[in-house]
Amino acid sequence: MSNPAVYFEIPVTDMHRAMVFYEEVFAFRFEQEQFDGIDMAYLPFDVQASGISGALAKGDTYVPTTQGVLLYLFTNDIKQSVARAIAAGAKLLYPVTSHDSIRVKVAEIEDSEGNRIGLHQKY
Repeated sequence: MSNPAVYFEIPVTDMHRAMVFYEEVFAFRFEQEQFDGIDMAYLPFDVQASGISGALAKGDTYVPTTQGVLLYLFTNDIKQSVARAIAAGAKLLYPVTSHDSIRVKVAEIEDSEGNRIGLHQKY
């Protein structure tokens, strides 16, 4: 069986603000389109690489929250990414913490839209 998660959408209320935030924190470049009446900004996706990708999504049914599913985004330098996030207006919800048994570092922020987002670095 392959990994069951295949795609995600991050709710936003201001697409431009959210795109600028994620560009500043993760250096993402987006492809925008409207799909079925929803404004979408797709994160990078390489069909040859492992992992999943998704989009920022703005529409009537998309409501940012810190209470729902927690999505972790990969970073090569979690401390630098957290610093860039805070500089871009994020709130730190969970500080950088090492989990030595599985060789990862994690942190959690509240993004520009009010979503709780996890950051994940392997070491």
